Amino acid sequence: MEVKTCDIVLCEFYFSDLKASKNRPVLVFKDNLPYDDFIAIPISSKIEKLQNDEILLDKKSFTSGSIPVKSKLMIRKTFVVSKQVIIKKYGTIDNRTFEKLHKSFCEYFACSGKKI
Repeated sequence: MEVKTCDIVLCEFYFSDLKASKNRPVLVFKDNLPYDDFIAIPISSKIEKLQNDEILLDKKSFTSGSIPVKSKLMIRKTFVVSKQVIIKKYGTIDNRTFEKLHKSFCEYFACSGKKI
């Protein structure tokens, strides 16, 4: 499935025993990696206690589509994902939300702040 930066997608992740899997939503943070991979930021609906590196997502955060419930992006858990595990696309977040996320990402990982 073709995806681009700012898309929210549902992916199937297998446990280490490869016998069971779990579907989880992620944000496509950077989509042009080699080997059909992308950098993903996981999403959780457990929003009771926000950490400094977490950003809320709600229906107002999207330019198209949405997610089923208000959720949060967890920057500290950023990882690489193969596009082959994408099940479906939920929608695309707006530029304001992405800029806030990008700034928080760079603060958390002490990067230069240049766009990735």
